[in-house]
Amino acid sequence: MLQVCLNGPRTAADSGAVPMSPAALAAAAQAVAAGAEDVHVHPKTPCGRDSLAPEVVAAALEAIRAVVDVPVGVTTGARAEPDPGRRAARVASWTVLPDHASVHWHEPGAEALAAALLERGVGIEAGIRSGTAGAALFARSPLAPRVLRVRVEVTDAGAAPAVAREVLAALDGAAPGRPVLLHGRDGGAWPVLRLADALGLDTRIGLEDTLLLPDGRPAHDNAQLIRAAAEAR
Repeated sequence: MLQVCLNGPRTAADSGAVPMSPAALAAAAQAVAAGAEDVHVHPKTPCGRDSLAPEVVAAALEAIRAVVDVPVGVTTGARAEPDPGRRAARVASWTVLPDHASVHWHEPGAEALAAALLERGVGIEAGIRSGTAGAALFARSPLAPRVLRVRVEVTDAGAAPAVAREVLAALDGAAPGRPVLLHGRDGGAWPVLRLADALGLDTRIGLEDTLLLPDGRPAHDNAQLIRAAAEAR
């Protein structure tokens, strides 16, 4: 499975190509046409801040679903709402539900947040970030068998493939039968995508993970990154 990650915590200050508004998020249609089979988005306020507010999440989901027929997921990261209790309360207040939501297992309140998502019937992408205790915490979690998939995020650039293998080894047996999505960030994005393909794992690419094409040129949009990933597989 190839997922497109439309924007992440980036803003227009990072690149004018980063979609921010619901209208701009509708360009997800081009990424899906290029080969994306799933969408991950950070809903944002008009000023560009990540948000879990029900009206912000609803606007983003409705804009994307109006133009695509693939699953759409959102972030629930601490950047969008630092207080763990308020994050779970935000999930309970959503009026439009995503197909799935990422839960960063190294962040405080991950278990309660995951339970709140399951209560509402939202699939969980268990986010395991390199360089954190996420893998060890997830391996001990009673909710591990109930997640939709495990998403391994490698933030290291120089030795990204080696770090990816270490995290995968630490997760071995943690969630039997659950698919694994492996991806990198910035300088590690393309090397980790190639490793994911070699290992037969799900992966993702998009302006959240990198602003650059494999040859180092700036990407015009998410669709161009998806096309480059599809060609590399």
